[in-house]
Amino acid sequence: MNKSNTAFLSQAAMIAAVYVVLTYVFAPFSFGEIQVRIAEALTILPVFTPAAVPGLFIGCLIGNILGGAILPDIIFGSIATLLGAFFTYKLFGNRPLLAPLPPIIANTLIVPFVLRFGYGVALPIPFMMLTVGIGEVLSCGVLGLVLYYALKKYKNIVFLPAKN
Repeated sequence: MNKSNTAFLSQAAMIAAVYVVLTYVFAPFSFGEIQVRIAEALTILPVFTPAAVPGLFIGCLIGNILGGAILPDIIFGSIATLLGAFFTYKLFGNRPLLAPLPPIIANTLIVPFVLRFGYGVALPIPFMMLTVGIGEVLSCGVLGLVLYYALKKYKNIVFLPAKN
């Protein structure tokens, strides 16, 4: 394994580990129809490194499992995070202010259906889209951009290049 592959795997693993820890530590408000998953702030990381895409997916998957989520939530919640991370990397690597949009949109569209059909939450889906969307704006938009500006000065030292 060359140095680049080792760095990629190491970064992905570290991002996954941080996501899991944040999800688990803040579990009381990381799940449910009104949620602010602090770990979703990490969805800004694909701006810095492609390793964030698998790292966020695996982190969300493990975080959902350890958080006691049901199978549809484990699968579709993790897919929402994967889609958000992938499209952040592909579309907004050079536009950090727009980078939170893909995870906000993916989770706002997918998670309410998991809540309704997986957990049987009786609230209207549009209302749950609003509540999940607000939580995503807070975690991905606000906290994610705070994280972006905190890490921006270190991007050439810490991360693999996001775009070639």
